[in-house]
Amino acid sequence: MKASRIAAVGAVSGIAVLALSAPAFAHVGVQPEGVAAKGGYAVVDFKVPNERDNASTTKLEVNFPTDHPLASVMPQPVPGWKAEVTKAKPAKPLESHGKQITEVVTKVTWTADGKGVEPGYFQKFPVSIGALPEDADQLVFKAIQTYSNKEVVRWIEVPQEGQDEPDTPAPVLKLSAAEDDAHGASGSSDAKAEDTGADAQNTAADTSSSDSGSGDGSDTTARVLGIVGIVVGAAGVAYGVLAGRRRNSGAAA
Repeated sequence: MKASRIAAVGAVSGIAVLALSAPAFAHVGVQPEGVAAKGGYAVVDFKVPNERDNASTTKLEVNFPTDHPLASVMPQPVPGWKAEVTKAKPAKPLESHGKQITEVVTKVTWTADGKGVEPGYFQKFPVSIGALPEDADQLVFKAIQTYSNKEVVRWIEVPQEGQDEPDTPAPVLKLSAAEDDAHGASGSSDAKAEDTGADAQNTAADTSSSDSGSGDGSDTTARVLGIVGIVVGAAGVAYGVLAGRRRNSGAAA
């Protein structure tokens, strides 16, 4: 009996632990596709699991941070869902690529055209965002999930470092260290390539000049030898003529 009671208590305790921990594991979250570096742009996925077995998720509202407004927010089309972008004037002046930004995205709302996210499934909602702030380590996106039975779950509690995760935590995007400027790196490589090319051209020019000088020297030598040969040949002919005349004069005498 004691063993049976202990087993029963253990089973109930285990079920209670699972029931309490389920929301912590299956909540709305955000993850970058690749790297979300400070000062750069990134594509992030808002992952929405369905926590209910008797209702579907039919609506998702994601509120964007107002303390670090983003100049560019572009949701990717998701089949079966309609995206609505809400904009407002930023609380403080914002610039992007040297231009003044008069509106920023404050919220993106996805509404299902069909069944939505059914029990046992999840859905990703990709969004391109930037430029990411350089003076923050993370961005908090408060989200609201609505089910087909009209139930609403507000994922808006901001997790605090060193504390337990709240029951309904808000999606948090961690930002990595700023990356080197790709254009600057490319420019440096181009400059090195140009320097290398210039050195190669100079070397080729020097080699060409050297070869040209060597060719001129060879031509001059050949010409001198040719002239010497002509002179020697002429001298030989003259000598032969004179020798023939002497023999003819001796025979006549």
